Amino acid sequence: MMDGSNLLAALRPQDQALIEPYLMECRLPSGHVLYEPGTVVRNAYFPRDGAMAVFLVALENGEAVETTMVGREGALGGIVSQGQIPAYASSSVMHGGSFYRIASTDLERVKDQSIQIRHLFARYADCMVAQIFQSVACNATHSIEQRAAKWLCAAVDRTGEQSIVMTQEQLASMMGIGRSYASRVIQRLKREGLLRTRRGGLEVLDEDGLHARACSCNDLVKRHYDQVLAGVYPD
Repeated sequence: MMDGSNLLAALRPQDQALIEPYLMECRLPSGHVLYEPGTVVRNAYFPRDGAMAVFLVALENGEAVETTMVGREGALGGIVSQGQIPAYASSSVMHGGSFYRIASTDLERVKDQSIQIRHLFARYADCMVAQIFQSVACNATHSIEQRAAKWLCAAVDRTGEQSIVMTQEQLASMMGIGRSYASRVIQRLKREGLLRTRRGGLEVLDEDGLHARACSCNDLVKRHYDQVLAGVYPD
């Protein structure tokens, strides 16, 4: 069994046996850069347990806006592409922890041996696209407070921890807003007893209350994951 990775655990035992010899376990700290735009993607990564990574798109003014989070439900790297390709967005580790790593060449070899593995990763890619679609709609229609609560709930879902390694500056950058806006939202949520700040991160005190303040985007994404890849999205 592929311990800690919900996506790999969804493979049948015979397919797990195919991919397991090529998987390397590695521990990566928060802030570790996996890919930069334009660099060749030579490895794919599967976050395990509470590890979490993010994709960020650089803007002309030098800021970077997060497009999606990836935890134990997914993977980063050329999961459905053929061979090594350049990365479009940068990606880095937000919540440090354990990852499975596999070389792109070995991943292609495994996909050639099993159509079930190819199909699983293709379905995951569909879920990832749905998540990005929902993020675009969310950024266009929902309030800053709703979006902040959504991101914090998503981080708790993926890491399984109430303490999140995310500063107010990172939250602002992730949402594409000014730090002052993020600070006001955080202070409001603190006054309502939903979270508190600590050095280098945030701690969720009332997950149900925070979920009530969030938009429904996380729930819609989870519903799609459950329809396409039942049991993969963190519960």
